[in-house]
Amino acid sequence: MSLVPAFFRRRALVALPAAALLALIPSSATAYPGPGRVTGDIVVHDPTLARTASGKYLLYSTGDGLQLRTSTDRIAFGRSGSAFPSRPGWWSNYNSTGDVWAPDISYHGGKYLMYYSVSSFGSNKSAIGLAGSATGEPGSWTDYGAVYTSTMSSDYNAIDPNLFVDDDGKWWLSFGSWWTGIKMIRVDPATGKQYAGDTSRRSLASRPTGTKAVEAPSIVKRGGYYYLFASYDTCCAGTSSTYKIKVGRSSRVTGPYVDKNGVGMMNNGGTPVQESHGRYIGPGGQSIMKDTDGDLLVYHYYDGQDNGTPKLGVNLLNWSSGWPVAY
Repeated sequence: MSLVPAFFRRRALVALPAAALLALIPSSATAYPGPGRVTGDIVVHDPTLARTASGKYLLYSTGDGLQLRTSTDRIAFGRSGSAFPSRPGWWSNYNSTGDVWAPDISYHGGKYLMYYSVSSFGSNKSAIGLAGSATGEPGSWTDYGAVYTSTMSSDYNAIDPNLFVDDDGKWWLSFGSWWTGIKMIRVDPATGKQYAGDTSRRSLASRPTGTKAVEAPSIVKRGGYYYLFASYDTCCAGTSSTYKIKVGRSSRVTGPYVDKNGVGMMNNGGTPVQESHGRYIGPGGQSIMKDTDGDLLVYHYYDGQDNGTPKLGVNLLNWSSGWPVAY
């Protein structure tokens, strides 16, 4: 998100019997689980996770040219360099510090794609960049330049990208932070950039009254519905952060998205998935990854027992109610 410096942007869950898993699922909207066990270098912001064909986990996050941590078991993570040891020159048009944040990694067409944000503190003069790699490893990324931009006169902010590929083969990119909320454009699979045959910019979620604080979209499709996850309220203030993760769903990828109570996400709606509880303050900056044991909610939180340090959180999601429930 553009409201904070790039440095701060953006468990293996063991196999359990079904009854034990159900016991972990919150019974009410006010009960939230702690993150699963992760160890090692877990001080991250805006994490995005991919699993290679060999079972290696690639965890990219904000800072240092997009930091990489790797793991073989989804528990122990160690630093493994950065996506961009050398910064592309065009970044300086949007960020004088030469750093970027909020990456989104996925695998399509035989290579890894990573969308990311280029902006500066408090500004919506921003850009979404794109890079590709055959392996996903540091130094292997080829930068493809800017995909979509916003200016200081725009009513939206071109950061916090998330790629969604639909069953019909259409590619969609959602993005946005504050201003008028979450947007979506159609993307050309051949280039990873905006599709020339459809240049509409659609609106998916907003906060028309009160705070404008909604950002960091992630879209998945489960059981015939599209689900839009987003981070609400304020991050990056340590233990004073009010970040939380909410979700809405729609029968169409372009919306309209509504929450469990039928309130539209264009009108402050959103069903809570993770909120502050105990030492886990301000969870958000989330991404969703489908793993061998289910869907993972990957996010950061601020550790109330460690001076508000941002750390990695991972939970599994249960969809049995038709709505995602973290456990």
